[in-house]
Amino acid sequence: MTRHPLFGLGLALFGALVLTPDAMLMRLSQMDGVQMMAWRGLSMGSVMVAGWALFSRTRRADIAAGATWFGAMIVLCQSVNSALFCLGIATAPVAVVLFGVATVPVFSALFAWALLGDWARPATWLTIAAVLTGIGVAVFGSHSGEIGFDWASALGAAAGLGVAMALALNFVVLRAQPDLPIALLIGLGALCSGVIGIVLTDIEAMPDGRLWAMILTGAVVLPISFFSLSLATRYTPASNVSLLLLLETVLGPLWVWLALGEAASPTMLLGGAIVVLSLALYLLNERRVVLR
Repeated sequence: MTRHPLFGLGLALFGALVLTPDAMLMRLSQMDGVQMMAWRGLSMGSVMVAGWALFSRTRRADIAAGATWFGAMIVLCQSVNSALFCLGIATAPVAVVLFGVATVPVFSALFAWALLGDWARPATWLTIAAVLTGIGVAVFGSHSGEIGFDWASALGAAAGLGVAMALALNFVVLRAQPDLPIALLIGLGALCSGVIGIVLTDIEAMPDGRLWAMILTGAVVLPISFFSLSLATRYTPASNVSLLLLLETVLGPLWVWLALGEAASPTMLLGGAIVVLSLALYLLNERRVVLR
């Protein structure tokens, strides 16, 4: 079936917007890092693997495609991404972690060049620079005026960078290998991080916190958003998907502000405006390019 040239961008935009409340729900759960790993991974993985089993018409071919080095890479990327994001959100300010995640477009462009020889257009690099500038303004302009770089913040930023690398590699590999079963492999990766979380968590502490918040993000928000973002890589370059994923970096802290009362400063709002405007201009330019 032929898709409209903007289908991939629209799918990525939808996935990115659905993902934005994830950090808020994680904070609302009041769980520690490994506890979040367990519930988040198990709920997300169960939904995605069950969805694959119910709706896939090529199960045998999917298993064969997944049982390759590329399939194992997707499972590993998802497991690392899930584990590091949970640990980062549990130990550091949300904005610091999301600033690290915001480097996804840079790693996507680098991996696409290294693995596919797919060099991003100048407009993409200019947009990356603009959105990173906006995110820097948003993150470093906290309500207190600055973010102190103690060990917690440093570890949170490192976790965000690790998430960015895993996501970027995930997007690039899926674009290069369109036959890989997205739901199955991402689901297995999530289940792996969930099992690790259970092993590291005191079983008696598993029910602690607000379980509904973690189930909501793990069983609804994450499967919808990650499937949409990953599928979008088959219709648009990974750098485009990565750019739209940056919406979480600005909107994520705003969700936290609305739910937990962590007020957004004027500089954070300014940074968000820079990101949204940069993405809007980029998408308008992309529309002219694909329809030319």
